[in-house]
Amino acid sequence: MLSNAKAREREARSGSAGAVWLRKLAAQRYLQGMALLGAAWMIVFNYVPMYGVIIAFKDYMIAKPISAAPWAGLAHFREFLEDDNLGLMIKNTLGISFFKLLIGFPLPILFALFLNELRSVRFKKAVQTITYLPHFLSWVVLGGIVATWLADTGIVNDVLLKLGLISEPIYYLAEPHYFWSIVIGSDIWKELGWSAIIYLAAIAGVSPELYEAATIDGADRFQKMRYVTLPCIKGTVSILLILAVSGIFNSNFDQIFVLRNSLNESASNVVDIYVYQTGIASARYSYSAAIGLIKSIIALILLLVANYTTRKLNDTSLF
Repeated sequence: MLSNAKAREREARSGSAGAVWLRKLAAQRYLQGMALLGAAWMIVFNYVPMYGVIIAFKDYMIAKPISAAPWAGLAHFREFLEDDNLGLMIKNTLGISFFKLLIGFPLPILFALFLNELRSVRFKKAVQTITYLPHFLSWVVLGGIVATWLADTGIVNDVLLKLGLISEPIYYLAEPHYFWSIVIGSDIWKELGWSAIIYLAAIAGVSPELYEAATIDGADRFQKMRYVTLPCIKGTVSILLILAVSGIFNSNFDQIFVLRNSLNESASNVVDIYVYQTGIASARYSYSAAIGLIKSIIALILLLVANYTTRKLNDTSLF
């Protein structure tokens, strides 16, 4: 009798819990519908195509299905690792990405901190608008602007000549030793304002009471930024740093493709450009897939290392 009563009680609880869950699901039907659409999109465009990774281990031809392609094993991976240009590609890819991370990652944080300190709301909005605008221009447009400015008859040479800093015009995109600086500088110009948005949102969530307490303690504006704002947004900074480190083996293909030429090839030949030229343009899809898989594995390793490091340093991590 007692066991039957307990069983009925459990059934009643489970039934009530199920009813509560169904009512909650019905109340959130529009939100759940949008979430399901997002999940369906991710499955269709991110997970289903992962089957195509198998072509990295085959000699795939576009005229035949993947299942009909003969197996090649690790031949494509071996060919890439034995390529004579591998050292130069790695140097350019990691060099550009490292300096973008070293210089381009902290600048949006500093920009957001100082932008948050502006008293004039109108001036603040004007600065935000001006710095956001380059993000909405494609690299085809922005790269053309940069190439025009840096040409031997461009505005940069005109200014430097009039200031007496150079004696004759320089075509900067034709000089390999200027290429990294041009890529890093133009990338910061394009993404500085846009990258600062998430930091501004995190700063907006800092409790005003903390600033009031710091003011009572006699802290000035720079001390508030250092001891109040930065510690409060360190979680956001850590997460974005993890993601940035995991993508260090990637280069901005659009940007480099637009700015590169045969004269600066020694500084602009990165892995993504090599994949395009050797893999996609030559229809060597299996070879390009093998390189992409290598990059994905490296990105995963970097993600795990960065996640572990940040978790040990400040108890913040993605997982």
